[in-house]
Amino acid sequence: MKKKSSLIDLSHIIEDGIVTYKGLPAPIICDYLSREASRDFYEEGTEFQIGKIEMVANTGTYLDCPFHRYEKGKDLSELDLEKLTDLEGVVIDVSFRQQLEITEADILGREIRNRAVLFHTGWDVHWNTDAYFENHPYLTEGAAQYLKAAGVRLVGIDSHNIDNTNGRSRPVHSVLLGAEILIVEHLCNLSALPDAGFTFSAIPPKFKGVGTFPVRAMAKMILD
Repeated sequence: MKKKSSLIDLSHIIEDGIVTYKGLPAPIICDYLSREASRDFYEEGTEFQIGKIEMVANTGTYLDCPFHRYEKGKDLSELDLEKLTDLEGVVIDVSFRQQLEITEADILGREIRNRAVLFHTGWDVHWNTDAYFENHPYLTEGAAQYLKAAGVRLVGIDSHNIDNTNGRSRPVHSVLLGAEILIVEHLCNLSALPDAGFTFSAIPPKFKGVGTFPVRAMAKMILD
């Protein structure tokens, strides 16, 4: 008998005017062809809408690949689907109410090799507020080095940035993307996941010359 699966959406909704990253423009989502205007081209009772979207790549829940950080790194068009789809997942719970800095000590003892490691901080509760951009949870360079040495496939976080944004350095992006370990930022709903026993997928469009783009991130759990 085939087992049933349950899908859990881990992505924020992208809507007109929402700011994902402070200092970057919000998306503009509008009609290129409205339903009303389309009536001039079709028979009575038939109408269509064609949308127009203007946005920076760092919008909503998005994936970073090596090209985002490194000029000669792989861009979105060069990523194998196997690196984006049905990765065995692990959730690391590190509540922002207890700490903002996530170190290798918070990962020790977990089986993470070849897995998507998702850090559940709970920071997504601040999404679409001014508080989301300041004093957010982040990983240390030591944590990134530990993840690299452990051979993880992907690292995700439900925070504004996987790096500490108080300074100008971005060591976590540098370490992970330099090792071709993908990053997904601005996740949400990680509280709905168990510590393990699920797969994770986050698939962007196949753009050439782009290192970051929104994804529909999701987890799949097999039900008994």
